[in-house]
Amino acid sequence: MKRDFLTLADWSPEELTALLDDAVRLKAELRAGQPHRRLAGKSLGMIFEKASTRTRVSFETGMFQLGGHALHLSGRDMQLGRGETLEDTAHVLSRYLDGILIRTFGHTLLERLAAAATIPVINGLTDTYHPCQVITDLFTLRERFGNLSGMRVAFIGDGNNMAHSWLLGAALFGMDFRLATPPDYRPNPLVVARAQQLAAEHGATLSIGDDPVAAVDGVVAVHTDTWVSMGDEASEVERLAAFQPYRVDAALMAHAADGAVFMHCLPAHRGDEVTAELFDSPQSIVFDQAENRLHVQKAILVRLLGQPQA
Repeated sequence: MKRDFLTLADWSPEELTALLDDAVRLKAELRAGQPHRRLAGKSLGMIFEKASTRTRVSFETGMFQLGGHALHLSGRDMQLGRGETLEDTAHVLSRYLDGILIRTFGHTLLERLAAAATIPVINGLTDTYHPCQVITDLFTLRERFGNLSGMRVAFIGDGNNMAHSWLLGAALFGMDFRLATPPDYRPNPLVVARAQQLAAEHGATLSIGDDPVAAVDGVVAVHTDTWVSMGDEASEVERLAAFQPYRVDAALMAHAADGAVFMHCLPAHRGDEVTAELFDSPQSIVFDQAENRLHVQKAILVRLLGQPQA
């Protein structure tokens, strides 16, 4: 039976932990120069309707390193642009490929594609969720600090797709997660309700408020994201004004625990959501996160398209 990677809530904590363990092995093998061509002969179609740097390069490179092939498919160049239904496209690609990655706008489009496809579908980002980034962030924190259960993390800024995936991921791993957003930029209530349900099941604590200082108090990691995501350009002026009090700087980080780190999913805008001083400081682990996209994407690919190690 085929398996998709659409949101973190679709996978159990045990399954996600096994995926992270795969990423540890794959990262170690790559650094040791050991071949790990677990997907020899496999093909991944990558549909991009939004611009991408890390998602495209990590998945394309990951497929190459695993012995497979990645095919870049622009939404503008496919028959989707001439009116072919999404379902017909999914049926056709399922006859050619072993998996599909899609980076798009509406999450329902992703769900329609996954429902029609008979091969695994991976969410490379939608307006509602960004699971590949957040599972990588969790991997990066586990690599640095150890067990995720009970770990205190804050997300400061927009209640966007990153915040949504963080709420789900923190809930599944039993973390203490604090989200601080302007009142008009809260996360989707339906996503919050689902995350709170998962939090109750797995012993997590989720808090949502508008005070960044309270959110950061005692955390080991402070995460933020751009204030103007793709698709939000029309409201850029209003957003920049609303988010000014949520800039992450050295003064805000001073309220975090000793040894706390700064995180960002990139691309970053120094001087907006984070000061240049902090972004380029030793506290920043943003490029560790970026590198780990490669190792974790490979683990996702092996889990969905191949045979993971026991």
